[in-house]
Amino acid sequence: MAGKKYKSASRKRLINNTIVHIVLAVLAVIWVFPILWVIMTSFRAEQGSYVSTFFPKSFTIDNYVRLFTDTTVLNFPKMFMNTLIIAICSCILSTFYTLAVSYCLSRLKFKLRKPYMNMAMILGLFPGFMSMIAVYFILKAVGLTEGALIRVALILVYSGGAGLSFQIAKGFFDTVPRAIDEAALLDGCTRWQIFTKITLPLSKPIIVYTVLTAFIGPWVDFIFAKVICRANSDQYTIAIGLWRMLEKEYIDSWYTCFAAGAVLISIPIAILFLCLQRYYVDGMSGAVKG
Repeated sequence: MAGKKYKSASRKRLINNTIVHIVLAVLAVIWVFPILWVIMTSFRAEQGSYVSTFFPKSFTIDNYVRLFTDTTVLNFPKMFMNTLIIAICSCILSTFYTLAVSYCLSRLKFKLRKPYMNMAMILGLFPGFMSMIAVYFILKAVGLTEGALIRVALILVYSGGAGLSFQIAKGFFDTVPRAIDEAALLDGCTRWQIFTKITLPLSKPIIVYTVLTAFIGPWVDFIFAKVICRANSDQYTIAIGLWRMLEKEYIDSWYTCFAAGAVLISIPIAILFLCLQRYYVDGMSGAVKG
């Protein structure tokens, strides 16, 4: 009797596992299919956005070469550098703001602390682009919407509100024992020394997580970049450049280059995630590595 129950349970478990694996395999194909299509399109020799076959008739790397050599219409190298500079500067400022605000809210007690956290949580429910018109006119009033100052404007836009996204980092800092801070204070350390020399070295996972999220935002943003850059083509970011490639006058001649550009800009992010995945997961789960 017990043997029959065991066989029945094993058969049921096998059936459940088979169904789960089939569903996961179907979902994996659905998720991977667009990525595969973009990669294959980036190597397609025939031009144009409308083709009759999924697989290219012939392969070439000319689409990648053209991105860096043909700058008559769209200067991809310039856009890549603009985006890289903006993303790196925004990442540094945003990471510092987020970690500093999170540490203060986790360790310090002051008036209006809880109202501030509640206000930040409510503001986080609204998408940032709701404020883009007001932000643009403020930047225009102080003269940051023309020439090279557009980069400064975008850096300020991307990093200015970083302190509001403190929730995950604060949760991580809450797991760091307060006894460490108290022992450091008894030894004569200041709050700044505790933050920089004790807390941050114990918080590598959340630092990596914050850096990744702070870098990805400016790297892929289109809305704020388009509003602030407007017609200043020499200050365009990658997102605007790729969007221009799909406009009516460029789509036939630049469509395959658009796919090549999409592949190129995804490589740095993919490498960062693969190399720092362990720290990223630890930062999300609130684990402490000391």
